[in-house]
Amino acid sequence: MNFRYKLAQFFYGRYLSYGLDTLTTIITVFCLVISIVNLFVGSILLYLLQTCLLIYMFYRLFSKNISRRQKENKIFADFFSNIKASKQLRKRIKSEKNTHVYKKCPHCKVVLRLPRKPGDHTVKCPRCGESFEVKVK
Repeated sequence: MNFRYKLAQFFYGRYLSYGLDTLTTIITVFCLVISIVNLFVGSILLYLLQTCLLIYMFYRLFSKNISRRQKENKIFADFFSNIKASKQLRKRIKSEKNTHVYKKCPHCKVVLRLPRKPGDHTVKCPRCGESFEVKVK
């Protein structure tokens, strides 16, 4: 049998055969950054961290437990998207600070965008349907 066939059989059913996911890509980039920093610093701790991350990355790539690897990636993607969404919200709040005010619903904690009209207002949350008082300055 030729080498290509043996290699294809080895990778059959492994997570790598589904392609690189977000978590694996981030781990790879992080290892590269640590490697570059460690060229200048020369720390054994950075070297150990880099080695552990590389071992974990290869463990993920050659794993046959595909559902577990997909769960890990989904947890990471959800965490990353939450960070991205909060950053976008802060940017939007900053750009609309003269026209709108953002308040949290005390019941369901969703952020509401309200027009900037000074005074006391009663607001009904579109998500949970509860009414609450808001004071806009």
